[in-house]
Amino acid sequence: MVHKRNKSNIFMMELNKIYKGDCVDIITKKITNNSVHLIFADPPYNLSGNSLNLENNKTGGAFYKVNEEWDTFSYNDYVMFTADWLKVSHNVLTPNGSIYISCTQHNIGEILIEAKKLGFKLNNILTWYKVNAMPNITKRTYTHSTEFVCWFVKGKNWVFNYDEVKKFNPNKTKDGKDKQMRDFLDFIELPIVQGKERLRGEDGRALHPTQKPEKLLELIIKASSNKNDIVLDPFFGTGTTGFVAKKLNRNWIGIENNSYYFKIAEERLKSKNEEYV
Repeated sequence: MVHKRNKSNIFMMELNKIYKGDCVDIITKKITNNSVHLIFADPPYNLSGNSLNLENNKTGGAFYKVNEEWDTFSYNDYVMFTADWLKVSHNVLTPNGSIYISCTQHNIGEILIEAKKLGFKLNNILTWYKVNAMPNITKRTYTHSTEFVCWFVKGKNWVFNYDEVKKFNPNKTKDGKDKQMRDFLDFIELPIVQGKERLRGEDGRALHPTQKPEKLLELIIKASSNKNDIVLDPFFGTGTTGFVAKKLNRNWIGIENNSYYFKIAEERLKSKNEEYV
């Protein structure tokens, strides 16, 4: 499917594609304004700078602290980076579109402030409790066992498929019926990706340090989009958002700047009828 941005045909927007490049540049040049129903963003957290190697860890498998060049910014650069990608994301969302942003306590402040400057309304902050999180190694802080997902909406009349979310809740009433969400939605218990779902290289090491659980994306996509809607991920990584969106009969667009991750996502999502930019 192809969408024209305007009558002058400056460029075309293609669906179910991975675009290679900087997300601000790609969104500005390739994505039609007011066309995307849902964005899931897992941006850099700006946590890198120190390495930690626990190859023989017995809790959740080998652990390597995220220490990547793409995750390293000065504070001012990180604020500017956050403001820039949020601004173009706001432009391409439909008037009632949603954006979910994965974060930790390290970068949630910048995300909240910059999103509110743009007029985004914060509906919820979901807490992902990682049931197999790393134990407290340094014993100098409380154990880091949670991450957050901020759900913002652009305008009114946003999509929220309440019944779908109730079905997603693994907790049921005594007679087996779907239960209200208060015991699940704000506090989601999911393991860090392991087993067959974890993409690994020949050496057994994870191909991406922050691969998100498919179950988390399933919840978000079911809750805030409908079939045939467009789901955008500006930090595509290994392609989990596209992989889940495809299974749920949504259109998707992925943007990835890293050539290594781009190739991984390409292989994961490739089929006979798809081409990649």
